[in-house]
Amino acid sequence: MEEKQFDPKSLIGYVLIFAIAAYYIYTNRPTPEELEAEKQKQEQVASAKAVQVNEAAAEVSLPAAVDSLGKVAAYQKLGAFGYSQTLASANGGETLLENEVLSLKINNKGGYISEAKLKNFKTYDANPVYLIKDGKNANLSIDFSTADNRVLSTKDLFFEPKLTKVAGGNQQLSMRLKVANDKFLEYVYVLKPNDYMLDFSIRSQGLESVFDSSKSIDLNWELEAFRHAKSNTYENRYTEVVFEYEDGRDDYTGQGDFKEEEAEDVTYVAFKQHFFSSVLLTDKAFKTGKFTSTNLIKDEAIDTLKLKKFTAQMPLALNAGNLNYQMNWYYGPTDYKILKSYDRNLDEIVALGWGIFGWINKIIFIPLFSLLGGFLPYGLAIIFMTVLVKIGLSPVTYKSYVSQARMKVLKPEITELNEKYADNPMKKQQETMKLYGKAGVSPMSGCIPALLQMPILYALFSFFPSAIALRQKGFLWADDLSSYDKIFDLPFTIPFYGDHVSLFPILASIAIFFYMQMTTGQNMPTQQQPGMPNMKFIMYLSPLFMLFFFNNYPSGLSLYYFISNLITIGIMLVIKNYIIDEDKIHAQIQENKKKPKKQSKFKKRLQEAMEQAEKQQKSKK
Repeated sequence: MEEKQFDPKSLIGYVLIFAIAAYYIYTNRPTPEELEAEKQKQEQVASAKAVQVNEAAAEVSLPAAVDSLGKVAAYQKLGAFGYSQTLASANGGETLLENEVLSLKINNKGGYISEAKLKNFKTYDANPVYLIKDGKNANLSIDFSTADNRVLSTKDLFFEPKLTKVAGGNQQLSMRLKVANDKFLEYVYVLKPNDYMLDFSIRSQGLESVFDSSKSIDLNWELEAFRHAKSNTYENRYTEVVFEYEDGRDDYTGQGDFKEEEAEDVTYVAFKQHFFSSVLLTDKAFKTGKFTSTNLIKDEAIDTLKLKKFTAQMPLALNAGNLNYQMNWYYGPTDYKILKSYDRNLDEIVALGWGIFGWINKIIFIPLFSLLGGFLPYGLAIIFMTVLVKIGLSPVTYKSYVSQARMKVLKPEITELNEKYADNPMKKQQETMKLYGKAGVSPMSGCIPALLQMPILYALFSFFPSAIALRQKGFLWADDLSSYDKIFDLPFTIPFYGDHVSLFPILASIAIFFYMQMTTGQNMPTQQQPGMPNMKFIMYLSPLFMLFFFNNYPSGLSLYYFISNLITIGIMLVIKNYIIDEDKIHAQIQENKKKPKKQSKFKKRLQEAMEQAEKQQKSKK
């Protein structure tokens, strides 16, 4: 094999390449400043990598350590429900359910509604109307015992939320209190568009071995009612617990510092705040219910934020070891039409009066006022309704005034009898009754028409304080027909009157005074009979009572009474001056006296009894 020979040219080439490379490296070497910058850069990169490694290690190891300790503590305290404390929902939070009229927030802790706002209403000072706010004035809790002898309350536990949209634009929120992924206690809320009523269900799955079925499971609901109106005392008068029980019967706790009621087979309970209500309804009746109402207003000037505290306690029954209840929530106005539309007897929450008075309001005044309010301002609607009511009662008014006119004609003769038999009350009574009988006059004929008007007057007395349509509707100087009108404030408070002056009650009192002057005043006896009430005192007392009593009542009610008495005075003046002729009445009475009058059996017996009593009195003498 031939060996390669040394080539001098190759050597020279290698030397030249080496020399060029050495020159290039020398001329492009970094300066000392560049070397220092590079060194710092490398140190920063290394430091950042170290931090990333440490953070990654923390993310992997720290939660494992915390979870481990947390789980042990949670299970020791809560038993099977300790699982719920280890989920992400245990960090808290709220879920929003909202439609056109209602805004609700449901808190993970407790799974209950922590905020309920009515979008279309404002308080007297123009703030939003909250029935529940910040979870501070209300709570709902299921209190139960577990098989491992723990007593727990859902208000202290965390639910896992899941919000979905369902058919028809409904929003459905599932809140699950878990003991395992497939074992839980669940609240389900369904909010429909443009509706104050929610579907609400309570059910459990797989908790047969968790609940202690030998002990009571109680649903506890609490709420402190916020003030929404100008007068907290007046609003508090219509704030109470209303409940339905035993197949449609309803009752309420009433007023007082503390009230308590119990009932069986309860189908709904309402915490009523005058014009707004929170209601829990159930399809399957609660076996019993216990309700309390505690007055929170001790001093009207100091206690200005809340009215009453309500509580309701109902037992829940297990079915095959689990809970299953279909319910509803209502958060909305105490509006008769809205409540009536649900066909759940909720219209009984509205205080329209009992018995016939409530029926008069439901059948006559609510439809009539709705009709008038549909095309008239509410102040004018009250006036027009008053006119229609007075026209309807005008026949009764006419008969009442005719009776008064007849009594006025007989007044001289009655006075003569009083003087003639002043020392013999029994004989005076007999002769007076004979005079009435001959003249064809009954002293009761003036009372009966007045009694016939009483159901109408009382029904209206209940109607106006409950008419939410009047809320924050102004008329003349009154800015809210559902509350008192005010022309100026007083620098002090008058007991039973208040710290302000309302004008409509003053006008109504003046009208009542003149009305009584025209009726009672005309027939008032000059001398007061022993044992009889002082009619003159009553005539002056009634307007004064009106002035004091109505100063804090709705201006719409005072407006009605003012217009009503004004119209009555006008009708009576027309009857007196253009319809009734007192001379003709006197002539007719004199003719009646001449005619033989057949007594009724009752009058005959009454006269015989009086004559017998007179004989006995004479025999004793």
